[in-house]
Amino acid sequence: MRQVLFAVTLLVSSACGLVIEIVAGRLLAPYVGMSLYTWTAIIAVVLAGLSVGHWIGGALAAPHVDNRLGASRVAWALALSSLSSLATLVLLREVSGLLLQSGLGQIEIIVLLASALFFLPSLFVGIVSPILTKLAVDASAHHPGGVIGRMFALGTLGSIAGTLLAGYLFISWIGSIGTVLMVAAVYATLAVLFVVSSRTGVIVVVPLVLGLGATGLWGNNVQAFTSPCTAESDYFCIRVDPFPDAPGARLMALDHLVHSINDERDPGLLYSPYLHFVDEYARATLGPGARSAYFIGGGGFTLPRAWAAEFQGRAKLVVAEIDPAVTRAATDHLWLDPRAPGLEIAHQDARMYLQSLPLEPTFDVVFGDAFYDISIPAHLVSQEFTEQIARRLNPNGFYAINTVDNGHNPRFLLSLARTLGTRFANVEVWAERGQMGQEGRVTFVVVASNSRSARPVLESNKGLERTWVRWPDADLRARALVPDVPVLTDDYAPVDRLMSGLLTAAEL
Repeated sequence: MRQVLFAVTLLVSSACGLVIEIVAGRLLAPYVGMSLYTWTAIIAVVLAGLSVGHWIGGALAAPHVDNRLGASRVAWALALSSLSSLATLVLLREVSGLLLQSGLGQIEIIVLLASALFFLPSLFVGIVSPILTKLAVDASAHHPGGVIGRMFALGTLGSIAGTLLAGYLFISWIGSIGTVLMVAAVYATLAVLFVVSSRTGVIVVVPLVLGLGATGLWGNNVQAFTSPCTAESDYFCIRVDPFPDAPGARLMALDHLVHSINDERDPGLLYSPYLHFVDEYARATLGPGARSAYFIGGGGFTLPRAWAAEFQGRAKLVVAEIDPAVTRAATDHLWLDPRAPGLEIAHQDARMYLQSLPLEPTFDVVFGDAFYDISIPAHLVSQEFTEQIARRLNPNGFYAINTVDNGHNPRFLLSLARTLGTRFANVEVWAERGQMGQEGRVTFVVVASNSRSARPVLESNKGLERTWVRWPDADLRARALVPDVPVLTDDYAPVDRLMSGLLTAAEL
């Protein structure tokens, strides 16, 4: 019976440890976004915590430790795992604000926040397995190697199960906060089982109950157990709020980034400058008539909604939005009509869906809007994807991509421009007047086509008054064609390294 208890506890506690690791990314996303840097920090912190915990657990599993003392130590480790897991929700609210206002670079904030939240839960659960393995060896009449191998295997199986359950079930069913609360409850239940097994009684139970109660009250006061998300999908924390600068408008934020702003009464009123630019550029380049367009990413469907309302079924508007929950949120809160004439929505990866379409020219406009601040899907910026887009553009059509980079040294932007230049005769980079060349983050729109444009400035003709300026061609070519600016390919697209100058900037 004891062997079963040891085995089940190791399996379940290992699963819970990996559940916390997977849910960590979703917890941090509304504050620092989701990128390779975020996951790198989370994985490193969790592994560091587990390593230190295993070391401590090994020291606590000394030869003189009998079943009663070992069970008591496991109970304490599980109780602390429960308490520290619950505390992650409270610390997230308390620590994130301090770090985001600290003036540190994005990478430093990510590492410090991940360490503050997830090191201790990983450390405490890491203590459990060495002690349980020692107790299982002592309780077995068989060769120790077989018992140790079985316990190692159970720990690994638990980790696999926790990863799958968190990624495919728990976050979708009960959300990230609900998942953490469940893990804390499971740890507490296991701790009580070992309290009973070791007969330690109030020595563990009373501190556990008091600690969980105090943390619960603290968390309730700071609303730590209330999700910041309007909806939580398999991909994003989706938040919809009123847009403070315009009554009757709402914004959608995906994770930490405001992605769309829609106006209820006027779909054609485009508050986001880069969307406004694409609308004006299309009008200036293609004329006022109806057009066909492929949208890489939907978000709040701001521009597709505007063009659907303007052309009333005379335009062909295909939107590839990977997350159906985003479309539902836009429908429920941002006045999107998914059945608007001429509008087609595909809930697939934009590259996969494009590959399913005929190769002949189909679209006047392809608009890439699937970047989420510092998170850039590498397969959507490669030379191979550029070739697929070029094949489906009409002769006078253009490909526009919204991206954010450092205004003074936009290394990723230059690499993207060079990549587009391998297939298109004309590559332009635009930004609002006053932003071009400034320090810090700048929102650019890169336009690629096979028709040269002599237009250095674009003025808005509708909606808000805005002016965009074009990066001088000679300077853009000179900077994009230097040897250390790589062409992005499916095999080599170091987007995170190229964005590192922006990520480490304190003003981000």
